[in-house]
Amino acid sequence: MTEPLGRRERKKAATRQKIADTALRLFLEQGYDAVGIREIAAAADVAVTTLFSHFTAKEALIFEQDEDFEQRLAQAVTDRAAQEPLIPALRREIHAMVRHCASDGAAPIWRMIDESPDLRAYEESMRLRHAESLAAALVADPELPQSETACRTIARFVVDAHSLAREAADPDAAVDEIFQMIEAAWEVACAPRHKRGIRADRAVASR
Repeated sequence: MTEPLGRRERKKAATRQKIADTALRLFLEQGYDAVGIREIAAAADVAVTTLFSHFTAKEALIFEQDEDFEQRLAQAVTDRAAQEPLIPALRREIHAMVRHCASDGAAPIWRMIDESPDLRAYEESMRLRHAESLAAALVADPELPQSETACRTIARFVVDAHSLAREAADPDAAVDEIFQMIEAAWEVACAPRHKRGIRADRAVASR
């Protein structure tokens, strides 16, 4: 008898979470560099091949919500309600992500990331990938007829907002402050070309 897909997917998700939780516990107890893949697999009671079927690299074990965050950013564009403005939808998603990553329990994890060149490099590549995924969703949206350059630029701003706000003394306030600037930039990108020229002329004249 074939196992129902829902049950199989739940089992896979539980195994993935168990591996990630085990890895994080060992990393925090012993240090990231001191723990190997085989040790993690043994502690999680899975085969090394099973571990790699869920996580492509040791660094990925730290960022176990990587794919979820990437999908949520794209879905903030694709799944927003009809006529809902873009920037508030993205701001809402970044607020949720920052609150998750700025919680008290996350502080030791970010210290570990900051102290590891490998983890910092992985996080940077992850952010670039998230920005490209978000940009692709913006470009594909027929309600957003901006250029690819404008979409990629705003996507970078949005993804970087997460990192900047997470490090701020008041993350929520930082998200709102950053998104005021993002919204202003997006309004300029959305303005008709002749109006952009007028705004630029005014900016020059005011200097």
